[in-house]
Amino acid sequence: MSGSTVLIVDDEQSLARSAKAFLADHGYEAEVAHTGEQALDLLRTLQPDVVFADVRLPGMSGLDLLQRIREFDPVIPVIMLTAYGSIAGAVEAVKLGAFDYVKKPVDLEELGLLADRAREHGLLKRELSYYRRRATRDIGLTGMVGASRAIRTVLERARQVAALEETPPVLLTGETGTGKGLLAHAIHAAGARATQPFIEVNCTALPATLMEAELFGYERGAFTDAKQSKPGLVEAAEGGFLFLDEIGDVDLAVQGKLLRAIEERAIRRVGSVRERRVDVRIMAATNRDLEREVGRERFRKDLYFRLAVIVLHVPPLRQRGEDVLLLAEHFLQLFNAKYGKAARDINPAARQLLLAYPWPGNVRELSHVIERAVLWSQGPTLDVEHLALASPVGAVALPPESVAERDDAPQPDTLPPQGVDLAQWERSIIERALTEARGNQTRAARRLGISRDTLRYRLKKFGLQP
Repeated sequence: MSGSTVLIVDDEQSLARSAKAFLADHGYEAEVAHTGEQALDLLRTLQPDVVFADVRLPGMSGLDLLQRIREFDPVIPVIMLTAYGSIAGAVEAVKLGAFDYVKKPVDLEELGLLADRAREHGLLKRELSYYRRRATRDIGLTGMVGASRAIRTVLERARQVAALEETPPVLLTGETGTGKGLLAHAIHAAGARATQPFIEVNCTALPATLMEAELFGYERGAFTDAKQSKPGLVEAAEGGFLFLDEIGDVDLAVQGKLLRAIEERAIRRVGSVRERRVDVRIMAATNRDLEREVGRERFRKDLYFRLAVIVLHVPPLRQRGEDVLLLAEHFLQLFNAKYGKAARDINPAARQLLLAYPWPGNVRELSHVIERAVLWSQGPTLDVEHLALASPVGAVALPPESVAERDDAPQPDTLPPQGVDLAQWERSIIERALTEARGNQTRAARRLGISRDTLRYRLKKFGLQP
């Protein structure tokens, strides 16, 4: 406990002396001020870890002192001392940011326990603040890897969003694994609210029956297992961002409550009759076509238009050209450091394979491929065999046009990697075949080993029909 400092602010000198002596015996350096004005004079030089302050002080009141302390350093925990007749004032102080309050006559053992709790709380808040500041430096938009025109356009728009004082809802769209979550973190880290919370909600991981309680919280007794009140994730994001990943999976009943929270900036816990105001900015992400989901009545139209004030579409990796190599080198350095390996380069054949592969799992898949390659490598260079990808002559990655045009070119006969969405895999191969056939459906169908009618059916199925 050595080095921990407590400031006691009370005009009852006997209590102040007793508290100072007790806390000194328990390892604290304690100082006493008898007025709020004296406390402010000591504050800058003393820099206390914990402050005990009487609600009723001569001159400046305890509530005014609390406000001044929070302006000086919002992390310092303040515990209010209150007589029986001024409990209402102590409760008001807690609402204004006091850590807790203790009733007079003071139990010194209770005082010591509160000092310990408040000190640990303050240390945790300072540690959290440190990591948030570090995240701001390390994660921002400048840390996003990519030089292609497609990704530079997205990043430029993201910078404009991050620069806004009042950020409207932002909807990030794109296939699974393109980096929507990373972009959301980067926008938060580059903006004015970088040191405030960033609460991420994986909407696919929460059952519909729990979604409302997790988002908005609940009161004690609201349901069978609600033995105590609990704030929701929206409240936890106060002052910062709430990121709703895979928003398209939210149940329709919860969508209505979410819409109201966004529009009115107010929530109501499950089992409560009281509304709570919230200051939260919303970002959401989806790999679904929400407009199509609206047409199928699986997503609320009003919520879609409320979320889609700003839409940023993150392009799939197959449309980002040589960003594949930039990202591969980035992951190579990252996993070298993580696993203490010596791989420093990717040989030309492996680079060509990385460029030819269609990456149905996008950046996430590339990350896993490079991580696995680094683990399997024994020397300074990654080879084709380390990547464990099918040859571009096979179905996984289509060959150059000169091969693709041959009638006897090998046909698709391999399965997609485990965990890859089959429909997304199929769509990526069809897109690649069309690109390399310069839009000629007959040549693309021949390369894929299917009839032109089958290809046209699949183009319609995936919304690729011109």
